Amino acid sequence: MHFYTGNGFTSKTPTSTSATSDSIVCLTIGAYSKWLDTSPSGFLVLPSVIDILMSGMSASEDSAAAAALAFRHICDDCRKKLCGSLEGLFHVYHKAVNGESDYKISAEESLYLVEALSMVITELPLDHAKKALEALCLPVVSPLQVLSSVAKFLYRYVNHPEAVADAIQRLWPIFKPIFDHNKQSGLFQVRTSGRFMGTTIGVMLEEIQGLYPQHHQPCFLYLSSEVIKIFGSDQSCTNYLRSLIEALFTHTTHLLTTIQDFTARPDIADDCFLLASRCIRYCPHIFVPSAVFSSLVDCAMIGITIQHREACTSILTFLSDVLDLANSTLGKEYLSIRDNVIVPRGPSLTRILIASLTGALPSSRLEVITYTLLALTRAYGMKALEWARESISLLPSTAVTDLERSRFLQALSEAATGANISSLIVPVEELSDVCRRNRGVQEIVQGALKPLELNFVPVY
Repeated sequence: MHFYTGNGFTSKTPTSTSATSDSIVCLTIGAYSKWLDTSPSGFLVLPSVIDILMSGMSASEDSAAAAALAFRHICDDCRKKLCGSLEGLFHVYHKAVNGESDYKISAEESLYLVEALSMVITELPLDHAKKALEALCLPVVSPLQVLSSVAKFLYRYVNHPEAVADAIQRLWPIFKPIFDHNKQSGLFQVRTSGRFMGTTIGVMLEEIQGLYPQHHQPCFLYLSSEVIKIFGSDQSCTNYLRSLIEALFTHTTHLLTTIQDFTARPDIADDCFLLASRCIRYCPHIFVPSAVFSSLVDCAMIGITIQHREACTSILTFLSDVLDLANSTLGKEYLSIRDNVIVPRGPSLTRILIASLTGALPSSRLEVITYTLLALTRAYGMKALEWARESISLLPSTAVTDLERSRFLQALSEAATGANISSLIVPVEELSDVCRRNRGVQEIVQGALKPLELNFVPVY
């Protein structure tokens, strides 16, 4: 073996006689990876260094583990120098993962080699990177868990979105079981490859539509929200995306039909309405005219009073996005569709929001509730003010005085004409405090507003 003395690597060193010394040699090489990259003579000794590590992989299980880790460090720090030696690096990799050698590397340790080659591939020109990625994926015949890890390292370390997308597209039979087994892999695929995914995105979305009804896992909704963020404005994906959101939202609204359903599945509620908000922002042309839009608004109204903070915030944010549609360049032409959905539901929606302000939700949610009420008032002006007046009139005088009602309605009236949200905060806080001043008053207020007993009749 070769050994570092301080002046460089000697051409000959004594052959190690124990597994411990083999491991120490390999670990020492890994520790000097940065020196090998910066040293003028580093490039000349790299072939010898790789030979030492290959010997270490064969010596014992301990030295094989040390050699694989050192190989990863060398490829990380010397990646630019090793671009011209990719054939030799792949020779080491193929021998390790195919089990056709005396290497004593475990399946988990072989992932160091995947990391190593992924880092070198990042430095290649695009065409070469595509071929290298295929060579990296094809020989993997490891258990599915290891296969998933291989894919994860590929997404994490190969900074070639087009090359990764090309590999996924051509090797989908390999990637599909990874996706079925580990749903996060789809998220990595989308984030790594982005718009380069091409036709593979359609295949992946079909998988999501098939798997979500079987497993009811919120990760499918979150993955879909990432897809919408990237492909929502891509006209070539319109049919794929329409099919996706209609399938996901139809199934989810059947899962969430009562507040108890929301409480039992807060993660699904959270990710569902995150997805819905992204549909409003990135593809209103698909979402708002769809059959699922009105049913999702009804679903949101049922779930507003969920106590789960993230789910509640996602629901209120979605409703705010719907009400702020006029502020969106993409959404302005769909205002009439929105109005046909919101106006018949306006009195109930206003009543639920006021109930939320006055005790149905914790006071820590006042800001997001207030903004939603402000968005409703700005969108519908005097109509919204009348809806609020109807709701406030339900509160008995033992709970709220005429003066307190008047201040609240006056603030809403000013908001309808464009006043800043800050002018609404103080009257809202006053009303909230008055209605929460003790448990008895809070029960009277909620008993009058009955936010959980409102019936929602679909309007077509």
